[in-house]
Amino acid sequence: MSTASQDRDEQVKLWNGAAGRAWVETRDVLEAMFEPLEALLVRAVSDVGPGRVLDIGCGTGATTFAVAQALGPQGHCTGIDISQPMIAAARDRAERERRSAGFICADAQTHPFTPASFDMIISRLGVMFFADPAQAFANLRRAACPGAALRLIVWRSAAENPFMTTAELAAKPLLPDLPPRRADAPGQFGFADRKRVESILADSGWDAVAVAPIDIALSFPAAELTRYVSWLGPVGTMLQAMEEPRRSQVIDTVRSAFDRYLEAGEVRFTAACWMVAARTPVEAANG
Repeated sequence: MSTASQDRDEQVKLWNGAAGRAWVETRDVLEAMFEPLEALLVRAVSDVGPGRVLDIGCGTGATTFAVAQALGPQGHCTGIDISQPMIAAARDRAERERRSAGFICADAQTHPFTPASFDMIISRLGVMFFADPAQAFANLRRAACPGAALRLIVWRSAAENPFMTTAELAAKPLLPDLPPRRADAPGQFGFADRKRVESILADSGWDAVAVAPIDIALSFPAAELTRYVSWLGPVGTMLQAMEEPRRSQVIDTVRSAFDRYLEAGEVRFTAACWMVAARTPVEAANG
């Protein structure tokens, strides 16, 4: 099995297993926390004024719904994600609230989109997990209309986002089997290298590639910190299968490591991200 195939299988297993369950269980916290990033994409969509938008790695659908609302009846937003649990949650909400957004449970890297079917493609922290990013963005370019816009928000490096590795560093003495992050593997910081992002998009046929740093203040209620660390990230994945009293010991240790982020009843931190922009060529966009 090739490395790319192995990486894809691992992502399918992760997002249809522990990670998918975690995001569904904590979606209220995560959706509120990431709302400032969502707002940036909604603004980008409003500036471009497309009719049909594709949201990559849509998760439980918060950004998809927000964009669909911004588009109004003259437009449509479709979310795609590899996670069945998250897509099921998004579809349930769409039906319950009578939302017009649509959802696809599939891998955007290989899904057979109708060619030239989207005027804009967006993603809020959802494109760093492709096993073969060049193949994925070539596939997405074919799905986009000539001159279609691309707007992505992705994480910069782990070093610039210490909040995101606080749990792992605190838990490591208690969890010696905690898997290390691979810099070259699909994952949260898979698009941290600016030049790599530029190269992936250029090589897969996108034009006018621009990658700019953004630093966004995020927060969530301090009362949700225990739930956050109990479910999310590599530590949360391990905690899902851990028995007491070891589980409580790890949670207590990890939770205390976040004390420096507590302020006025909230957990506050800065998300160091890239805002990525590009467009499809006006001529031969689907070649």
